[in-house]
Amino acid sequence: MFDIEDYNYHLPERLIAQVPASSRDSSRLLVVERLKRSFSDHHFFDLPGLLNPGDLLVVNNTRVVPARLFGRKGSGGRIDLLVLEHPDSDAEEPNTRWCLLKSSKRPKVGSQLFFECDVWGRVESLGEEGLIQITFHGTPSMDHLLEKKGYMPLPPYIKRDNNNDRASMDRERYQTIFSCKKGAVAAPTAGLHFTKKLIKELRRAGISLVQLTLHVGHGTFRPVRAKDIREHRLGEEAFIIGRDAANDINRAKKEGRRVIAVGTTVVRALESVAEPKGKITHGSGKTELLITPGFRFQIVDGIITNFHLPKSSLLFLISAFGGLPLIKEVYQWAIEKEYRFYSYGDSMLII
Repeated sequence: MFDIEDYNYHLPERLIAQVPASSRDSSRLLVVERLKRSFSDHHFFDLPGLLNPGDLLVVNNTRVVPARLFGRKGSGGRIDLLVLEHPDSDAEEPNTRWCLLKSSKRPKVGSQLFFECDVWGRVESLGEEGLIQITFHGTPSMDHLLEKKGYMPLPPYIKRDNNNDRASMDRERYQTIFSCKKGAVAAPTAGLHFTKKLIKELRRAGISLVQLTLHVGHGTFRPVRAKDIREHRLGEEAFIIGRDAANDINRAKKEGRRVIAVGTTVVRALESVAEPKGKITHGSGKTELLITPGFRFQIVDGIITNFHLPKSSLLFLISAFGGLPLIKEVYQWAIEKEYRFYSYGDSMLII
């Protein structure tokens, strides 16, 4: 269960969702019951009737920054840049940022890069795995530049170019309705299926909801190169769990009510601060918790999640929770039933 090849599967390319469902909660929902080893087909708008009164949903309110910029090198070659750092406006040197660069040839330290609106950047230093530090000139505010000219940092399997006609749609739909805390470079995709109407229906059904923040980092794009999955390393991701949210979660656990994590980011945040006997502490910090089979979950009783890439750390986590043999069956069923996969795709509920 620790061999990377155990987490491989073949997905027909036609099942990789390129656009979201017509409405957020009309996506399909595959419900997996762990103890019964059974699963059934539903839609996301069925969720209020699939959960129990008293269940507590925990969602991630991080906000994705439109941090992708297209430009060119001095030689004329095109570049695709993802700005990774989003500090407070009063931070020192706010226009010097670490970025992730995609280009045909890596530029040298001291070279210049050119973007829209007469903005240019100077390469300050080079890091590992495509990381590059750039000081941007020609704009008083990087935040303003990205909000005005940046593109949403969609994962590479969603095909777009810098002239795509879906940019405005992506700005809305690659953002959850909870998003309010700026800092993510990828969406917590399980939350994309919620609507305000659905939340009202959940509350009428006796199901409550609390929020935390975990800023999804660029490590989410990092391929697993280790043969033994336990040797993989995730990058650090910052999280914040407020006092009220922690109290609500601890109360639910004490009263025997289920805590349902909306997404793998929420799972990692909660289990990173878990104490013995199913309690959490409020506060902020960073986590690089890697969850693989054998992990003992202290807080999470259920997970809402999208379908994940083969050989990915997110698939390790889901397999740790649901059991690798069952998850393999579930994924095969989803492929046969032509569920839509990945960020803009359908979802499943593991209970």
